[in-house]
Order: sequence, then C-alpha cells, then structure tokens
Amino acid sequence: MRLPRTRPRSLAGQLFAMQVVLIAAVVAGCAVFAYASGSAQAEETAARQVRVAALAVADSPSVREAIRTPDPSAVLQPYAERVREDTGIAFVTIMDTERVRWTHPDTSRIGDTFLGNTAKALRGQTFTETYTGTLGPSIRVVTPIRDGGKIVGLVSAGITVDRVSSQVREQLGALALAAGGALALGGIGTYVINARLRRHTHGMNAAELSRLHDYHQATLHAVREGLLMLDGRRRIALINDAGRELLGLAPDTEAVGRTVDELALPAPLTGALLASEPRVDELHLTADRVIVVNTRPVVGGEQRGTVVTLRDHTELQALTGELDSERGFTQALRSQAHEAANRLHTVVSLIELGRVEEAVDFATAELELAQVLTDRVVGAVEEPVLAALLLGKAAQANERGVELVLAEDSLIDDGALPPSLAQRDLVTILGNLIDNAVDAASEAPEDAEESGAAVPAPRVPEGPAGRARVTVTALADERELLLRVADTGAGIGPEAADEVFRRGWSTHGAGRGLGLALVRQAAHRNGGTVELDAGPDGGARFTVRLPLGDRTAKSETAGARAKEVTA
Repeated sequence: MRLPRTRPRSLAGQLFAMQVVLIAAVVAGCAVFAYASGSAQAEETAARQVRVAALAVADSPSVREAIRTPDPSAVLQPYAERVREDTGIAFVTIMDTERVRWTHPDTSRIGDTFLGNTAKALRGQTFTETYTGTLGPSIRVVTPIRDGGKIVGLVSAGITVDRVSSQVREQLGALALAAGGALALGGIGTYVINARLRRHTHGMNAAELSRLHDYHQATLHAVREGLLMLDGRRRIALINDAGRELLGLAPDTEAVGRTVDELALPAPLTGALLASEPRVDELHLTADRVIVVNTRPVVGGEQRGTVVTLRDHTELQALTGELDSERGFTQALRSQAHEAANRLHTVVSLIELGRVEEAVDFATAELELAQVLTDRVVGAVEEPVLAALLLGKAAQANERGVELVLAEDSLIDDGALPPSLAQRDLVTILGNLIDNAVDAASEAPEDAEESGAAVPAPRVPEGPAGRARVTVTALADERELLLRVADTGAGIGPEAADEVFRRGWSTHGAGRGLGLALVRQAAHRNGGTVELDAGPDGGARFTVRLPLGDRTAKSETAGARAKEVTA
C-alpha cells in the first residue's frame, strides 16, 4: 500500500520552528552564562567577605593582647564566635605560629592542629585557598597577626562551599524563572509574527514560493499584453516587457518606483492610469501606438493599488480604417454602376430615337470626363497603393458632391518610396486627411457656424461655380515625401489648431475625432511631421512630410548586392 505523500511544512511553520529553536538556544546559552557568572561572582564575594573578616580580626588590638596572656583561648574563643555570627561566615580560627588552634566553632577541636596551608602566612602574606578541613570543603583566607613587627599568630576565616552553592542555587531558581518567561514571551511573539506571515504567504512553503516566483517571471516575459501594477501611492510596482513597449519606454529606463506622472505619457492616458475607478476597454493614443486600457483597483480594506492591462490596438485600428475605405469603395462602385446604367439607357434611347450623333457625342463626353482624373492620377502617381486610394476617394467624394483634384505639381515615380515606409501608414495618413477634407468641404455654411468652426470670408472657388473641392498634392523627391490636402470648407480657427490632433476632438459630435490623431501618430512613427494652416481657398490645409533618406545610396547598395548575387 502506497502511503500518501506528505506536504512539506509551510514557510511560516518552518520559520516558526527555526525561531523557537533559536530562541531556546539563546535563552539556554544566556542561562548557562549567567549560572557560570553567578557561581564565579558568589565565590569571589565569599572570598572577599572572609578576607575582610580575617584582616579585621588580625588587626584587632584585643587579639594581640589576648595572645600575650597565659590562656589566649579564654578571651579569643568568645570574640571569634561573635565575629563569625555577625559576618555569617562558617568559621574564624585563631592559632599560634605552630598551627595550634586557640578558637574553633567546635570547642572540642580547640588545641588541635589547624588543617591547611600556613607557609605563606608565616612569611607575612595573606592568601586565599579552597581546602577541605574539619567542616568540609571551604573557601578560606589565612593572614598573619603582627605585634611590633613580629608574627605572633595566624587567623583563618572561611565559608563552606556548600553555603556558597546554596546561594548560587537560590539565584539559579530566579534565573530559571526569568529564562522560562523569556522563552514563553519569545515563543508567543514568534507565533504571532508567523501567523501573520502565514496569512501573507497563504500557507505555502519555500519550494512553492520559489516555483511561484519562477512562473511569475516567465509569465511576465511571455505574455503579449502589457501589464502594469501601481501601488497605493501610484508608483510603478511592476511592469513587464510588453508594457514597456506599449508605453514607449526605453529598455534601459528604470520605471519601477517612479510615479505615472514621471513617464511623460499623454495626458488622457495618464489620467486613465491614475483614476481610482475601474476603466474598461478605453482607447488611448501614445506617440506610436493605439492601445486599449483596462484598470482595476486592488482593494483589501483599503486601496492598495491598481492593476492595469494594455493591449495593442494599432494594427486593428489600421485594419478598421482599411475596411472602412474598402466599404466606401464598394459603395462608390455601386453608385457608379447605377450611374453607368442610367447613362447607358440614355445612349440606347437616343439611338432608338434615331439621334445617333447625339448619342455618340453624349457617350464620348462621358468617357472623356471619367477618364480625365484616372489619366491624371495614373500619370502623376506611379505608386499603386496611393493611386488606387486617390481614385477610390475621388469616387466617394463625387458621390457627396465634392470634386477631388490632384495638384499639377504632384509626382511620385515608381520605386520612389522605400520599403521601410509602410503602405498601411500611407493609407492611414492620406485616407484620413481626404475623408476629413471631404467632410469639411461638403458642409453647408450654416452647419459650419453651428459646429463652431471659423467661417472665412466669401471666396470664389475654382472649377465649376460654387462646387466644393478637395485638392491633393503628392510629391516625392530624394529626401522626403510630401502629402498635402486642402479643402474649400469652413477651415479651423487658430484657437483649435493645437487641439485638432487630440483624440476625441471633432465638430461632428461624440464617437469621432480619431482620424487626425492617427495621422499624427503614423507620421511620428515614420519620423515625419504634420502641419496645419489655412488653404488658398480659405479652408484647412494639412501638410505631412515624411523623410525618405538617401535614395541614391540605397539604389547603389541594392545594385551592389545584385552584382554580388549575379557573380
């Protein structure tokens, strides 16, 4: 039968056991040290006590006088007993230089020979020793008695080792009580601390925490979404690689510990990150990206911070723009097909009426009118993506009563644009600028006044009288690509020039105002600039300049590589 695997003790439990053992070892060590120190101190105190008593007796004049008498014991015995009782020592023995006792606590031993060493005392020294005499092991002091410079006797005062040990045992009891109290308090404190640690670690052991940390780090680096964690003071506590990339932070930028305000992010994005309430799928722009922001506060009795997730919406937004353009192309083609059917019916009807010449003239005029813009675009713009975009937008503009005109100085040769310049960015820039220009040109003056846009002075537009017009300039030289779009609309007032590129700014109500923000973002992503000024017809004019680099050097490099491959 296989026994179930025992789960290792939690980290808090392991620390508790280690701390209890450590506290017990410290308390036991302190107790042993205190016992040894107390024993040594007790012996030192006892030696000092008996030394004082012995010296006091040896220096007493009455003792010297008694020694001169024929029977010294008669006077010295009562005196020695009083000293012993007053000082609390075990014995005070006074003897002659031949070690014959004159006093002793046991009177039957008076007259006997003193048991112990006296040689140093006979030489005039006072010394301390531990010796086993008639009362057992004792700590004793022997000192000479002098009378006129002559040693006439000796005094030995002592205290038994048993009495010293009893004093140490009394101290040891108090020490054991203090050690037990310290151990109990240390154990209780350790239990409280480790109970709190157990709550914070959720009962996991060290191996589980280490494995959780490894998975945590691997997940942070592997997940494609940006993850940002802020503490209660809105400082960055954690950020993964995708979060750094989406926020535009350099890899060597130290972000952890900094506040969100220090990251130099756009104001709306900073406000969303600092908000105390949850944010769900909010769209925000950085210098190079469109990101979706979700925030959720971390609350546990008090607000502890915020968890932020970031998703890259740039590609999806670009695809959405392309889908809108394709949808517009489809609608324009449907309208053109309807108009072509009407014109065809007109030609057929003229032929049926026998007016063949009028039918030929009508068909020829319609063919020439439809071919003019196509020939102009194809002849000037050899970049297929831009040419297709211009033709599609021309059809859309015509459906709204707006004439799309390609400026005379427009010229983009085939291969003029480098591969590093994304075609999607070109569609984003030119498509959004033309859409906004068509919207502005198709508005009636009273609509422009209601929208708050600046209304210019009356002007005389070119082309058909009173017809709205959008003029597009597309020009590429060796250094840069210039895309300029001007309209005959109401224009944009100077007070709104700085706000026009902000996400959400629009004169058409809520849910709009993303196109120009995407234009500036795409231009910035390719190292270009966007400028706004007044057009020649009084409307707004947007100019985008994108650097192309040294095309000649690139061509030479490409030619050299081709030769190498051929060789």
